[in-house]
Amino acid sequence: MRAVVTGAAGFIGSHLCEHLLSCGDDVTGVDALTDFYDPAWKRENLHYLLDQDRFTFRQDDLLAAPLEPLLADADAVYHLAGQPGVRGSWGPEFAVYVERNVLVTQRVLEAARATGLRRLVYASSSSVYGDAETYPTRETARPRPVSPYGVTKLAAEHLCETYRTAFGVPAVSLRLFSVYGPRQRPDMAFSRLVTAALAQRPFALYGDGEQSRDFTYVADVVTAMRQAALSSWTGVANVGGGSEVTMNQAVSLLRLLGASVRVVRVPRRAGDARRTAADITLAREAFGFRPTTGVRDGLAAMVEAARVGRPVSAA
Repeated sequence: MRAVVTGAAGFIGSHLCEHLLSCGDDVTGVDALTDFYDPAWKRENLHYLLDQDRFTFRQDDLLAAPLEPLLADADAVYHLAGQPGVRGSWGPEFAVYVERNVLVTQRVLEAARATGLRRLVYASSSSVYGDAETYPTRETARPRPVSPYGVTKLAAEHLCETYRTAFGVPAVSLRLFSVYGPRQRPDMAFSRLVTAALAQRPFALYGDGEQSRDFTYVADVVTAMRQAALSSWTGVANVGGGSEVTMNQAVSLLRLLGASVRVVRVPRRAGDARRTAADITLAREAFGFRPTTGVRDGLAAMVEAARVGRPVSAA
């Protein structure tokens, strides 16, 4: 396929580009290289990709760039660009989240509508559920985000559904559950945990450590994205790792892998859900999604990647 990946220099985006290239696709990656975290990390993520003949990189701000020419020849667009992070979405920064998560998505959808795009895969988030009504959580559960970030991801997802039903834009929204793996963003829990352990620094653990997540390995996520793009199904689906793990259990797993972890407990932060757990029945039936990497193996891959230095593929 001819694919366009927005947010191509990010954690998931760079792994997705690698996966698509390994499958024989031609890939155009687009990224604004914003400074939510050090853009040098993103440039390192692009290191392998820039040497590939079938990869083209464009540094563009999707709020301003002409999008119809970008999408005109694409078979599939994977829309991963956006402003990440729950904790930074409160207060005046919320305007940035609205721009990069909602307004940008609306521009992508308008371009998809105008060009007759064949497939659009949007990277939504389990944050739309907040503290969910039931666990494991199905897509039919009522979304009730507990952070402004979750609100913007849900708004963008609703836009995808609106353009799908009103104009026939073939959109798939994948609610990703706590994606981790090599090259994970430096502000995320597993990245902070592995970095602290290998540097023998204290790891700040928010709350009592009994908060749990359905951690999902990045290679499983990017496989699911391409599977969704190749299918004829449209709508909203969960993409989870298939097992629920507490942060205390993750710390214990890292110790079993031989890393020394010194935990310092700090107060729980506003906007953090207590628990996430995905029912992935729909994704399995709709496009064959089956996660294959457990948390122990995934953490081991992160530790190895951190020891040898970045960038490292999750494959």
